[in-house]
Amino acid sequence: MATSTLRRARTSWALWAPMAVVVVGVLVPLGYLAVRAFDAEAGELAALIFRERNLRLLGNTVGLTVAVLGLTTVLAGPLAWLVTRTDLRGRRGLTLLGVLPLAVPGYVMAYALLATGGPNGTLAGLTGLVVPRPSGFVGAWLALSLYTFPYLFLNLRTALLGLDPALEESARSLGAGKRETLRRVILPQLRPAFLAGGLLIALHVLGDFGVVSLMRFETFSYAIYLQYSASYDRVYAAWLALMLLALTGALLWGEARLLRGRRLHRAGTGTARRARLQRLGAWQVPAWAFGGGLGFAAVGLPVVTVLYWLGRSAERETWGHLLTALGDSVLASAPAAVLAGLLALPIAYLGVRRPSPLTQGLERIAYLGYATPPLAFALALVFFSLRVVPFAYQTLGLLVAAYALHFLAEALGPVRSALYQAPPQAEEAARSLGRTPFRAFMEATFPLLRRGLVVSIAFVFLSALKELPITFLLSPLGFQTLATRMWSAANEAMFSVAAPYALALILVSTALVGLLLSERTPDSA
Repeated sequence: MATSTLRRARTSWALWAPMAVVVVGVLVPLGYLAVRAFDAEAGELAALIFRERNLRLLGNTVGLTVAVLGLTTVLAGPLAWLVTRTDLRGRRGLTLLGVLPLAVPGYVMAYALLATGGPNGTLAGLTGLVVPRPSGFVGAWLALSLYTFPYLFLNLRTALLGLDPALEESARSLGAGKRETLRRVILPQLRPAFLAGGLLIALHVLGDFGVVSLMRFETFSYAIYLQYSASYDRVYAAWLALMLLALTGALLWGEARLLRGRRLHRAGTGTARRARLQRLGAWQVPAWAFGGGLGFAAVGLPVVTVLYWLGRSAERETWGHLLTALGDSVLASAPAAVLAGLLALPIAYLGVRRPSPLTQGLERIAYLGYATPPLAFALALVFFSLRVVPFAYQTLGLLVAAYALHFLAEALGPVRSALYQAPPQAEEAARSLGRTPFRAFMEATFPLLRRGLVVSIAFVFLSALKELPITFLLSPLGFQTLATRMWSAANEAMFSVAAPYALALILVSTALVGLLLSERTPDSA
């Protein structure tokens, strides 16, 4: 009896310890961020909070987010409809073009736009045509839209594939026209998909630093970096981070409110049918022109621009630094991805196998770390490490932990999905044969989770490899990743120097996106 109790205690500790690490790693630094913000005197606090600049930053941040949501809807909506509801030839290829932009980091897209324009840009060098170099709001809007529209495209595509055509047929039989059917039947069914994709896009825009910094457009994230790194006003930087967190919280609250009480599942018997494909006829060419043009703008333009400037590179010593930067990137991203996967396993297990308000609430904390804008999260860890564990400041261990905690939510999804598909009876049978809880899990359940775990680790590795603001604030002295070297060169308009790093990021990201796509079950669309 004593041995059995000891085994249960060990198993319980192995499950709850990772949860405690996540809670401390996410909530405590954010608490120290608030403490640091209130270090100022009462009179100074009012001056910090009610600065006119804060209102301008709020307008810039919200305006950019709304504009990106609008353009991504215009891009992703028609593309999702073309690949799911029409007889367009080569729909699989067009679907791939809608996903591949995920392999091009936002700051690489911004670099491509900047390097294409101007009298010495790619377009002028290849065609002699000079176009203005995009910057400010317009440049950030275009770069972020081309980078993030796949998040909305994938959600809308999935929703359209699952939409039962019987609902549309019923509406048409009751006398509703095409526009009324679209407005009253189809669009309400697509609302959850739009909100899910739109939330991801909005979180990326709110937390973006690379694009807005290259385009010189001041949002909260860019202002936090400038205030911390250039002005060394850490109290004001902390308040800007709290304001950005408040904006993010309002966004999450609004999305939850819009979805509350909505039920869109089928209530009838039988199985849903596939929708009848609409014939495009002569519209095949314009449809492919739209999809192909979007694919070229989001993927082809960055690749052509990088190759053009790569050929013009006179900085041969850059190649000597490329392997070093790649090594530093992998040195931080690989252990972070493995750590996130190891943390995700027990957290997902508790949430799926032992659901309770406590486990579900603690699981939400992992998502809070992901929803926190990267610069705000990094700044919180800076304050926490300097005050509590100063020996950890600007160490590789702190950077790895920051990556793992921030991207843990990306690791949880695939593991949770695999756990839902793994029958608990197999583990119970192993326990009945005398296996310890840990051995029963490893022998009966873990083999069924390997695929989900591989996807989780690949997700986090890809995100950490591309991460820029967390790396800037937390990396050790002299530690330079592909992302930081590429951004630093592009920030000084040294496009030929930035080209090798941009190409390496695109190639590695494309390989990982290909791995993630291969792990998913293909559909007939």
